[in-house]
Amino acid sequence: MQGRIDLDALKRLVTDDEIETVIVCFPDMYGRLVGKRIAAKYFLDEVAEHGMHACDYLLACDVDMDPVPGYAFTSWAKGYGDFHPVPDFETMRVASWQNKTALVLCDIDLPLAPRSILRKQIACAFDLGYTAFGASELELYVFNDSFDDVAKKGFINLEPIGRVIEDYHILQGTKEEFLIGDIRSHLERSGIPVESSKGEWGPGQQEIGLRYAELLEMADRHHLYKHAAKEIAWQHGKAITFMAKWDERYAGSSCHIHISLWDKHGKKSLFAGETPVFRHFLGGWMAHIREVFAFYAPCPASYKRYVAGSFAPTGVAWSHDNRTAGFRIVGSGPSLRIECRAAGADANAYLAFAATLAAGLDGIANAIEPPPAFEGDVYAAQDLPHVPHTLNESIAALEQSAFARAAFGDDVVEHYLHFFKTEQRKFDAAVTDWERRRYFEQA
Repeated sequence: MQGRIDLDALKRLVTDDEIETVIVCFPDMYGRLVGKRIAAKYFLDEVAEHGMHACDYLLACDVDMDPVPGYAFTSWAKGYGDFHPVPDFETMRVASWQNKTALVLCDIDLPLAPRSILRKQIACAFDLGYTAFGASELELYVFNDSFDDVAKKGFINLEPIGRVIEDYHILQGTKEEFLIGDIRSHLERSGIPVESSKGEWGPGQQEIGLRYAELLEMADRHHLYKHAAKEIAWQHGKAITFMAKWDERYAGSSCHIHISLWDKHGKKSLFAGETPVFRHFLGGWMAHIREVFAFYAPCPASYKRYVAGSFAPTGVAWSHDNRTAGFRIVGSGPSLRIECRAAGADANAYLAFAATLAAGLDGIANAIEPPPAFEGDVYAAQDLPHVPHTLNESIAALEQSAFARAAFGDDVVEHYLHFFKTEQRKFDAAVTDWERRRYFEQA
């Protein structure tokens, strides 16, 4: 695959002075890539064999790098020591948008690390004879402002690059192609195969669709895409955002998750024909979605996306090719798959995919049947279970979930409960610009 390299290829590229730097990184709890830039020769001499060290607070801090008290696995009292990220050479690639740079993702031998959580569920599936394939439809907004301009404006009065809703529009897409096309091109050259891009249902909103893959590979592609897109936008003097809802006036940005199960060799679809495996996977996913919803919507603002008539789901229902339903069945024959429209673009795909697979496998294990398929407008239905309205509601569902604790382990669940509670606590303590606009003079 173009852009993918192994250790021997890296050695040749370093010898030929085509690679000088290796980014050695791993996803944090938000899905951001964190790590080090390592001189390529030192990487080959030392890190390739022995791994590297990084401070363990990287899995116990918030988005502002604030070491958050209350995590069990590390703290000030424990000294915030090191853990040991080890390169996964299956992920090594040229980072074509960077100068003379390669990139490799790492595993960390901790059950609470995002890649570890997904690996555990993939192993459970494999032990049962299944290989999971999936894809994520990831949307973003593009702005005329740079990231620095956005910060100087205080993150208000921002200017999307488009003036109109541009869903499927070729003309508006042409105006944005200097950036979106550059992202597509660099992804392809960096071992991240792209299907297409298109305008979406907001001004300046785009979707870049990646080719489906085995779930761990897909999660890696997802977060490399997010990271590369931000850096390429910065190179062009533009800002982008993957917030699930950056402005209440405009459509939210989603991460629709597509998934199907195949045999352990990845050769035969076990969903084709809407088999019992398909039905029970869907039944388990629907039965448990509220319990794991925080992994799909991890921020307080995430929940502002779930608005009737917005193409984001509000009711928990399934239907065939129906975009008002949270679970949309698409494809036919070997391409038959479940699309869940719940996750936002702010989700950590490693955690969202792990939650998805765990819920579906539990459905298979317990032969959980889905309710009857819904016909019509889910937004107009009055008697369906509703997606959680707030992060607090999702936190409560996860905290009380015996299923989640059995699937992930108490330590993992408690760790991420503390993570979600921290996001909610810090939001609750903030005074927003909306409150100032509403009450500054009138209160």
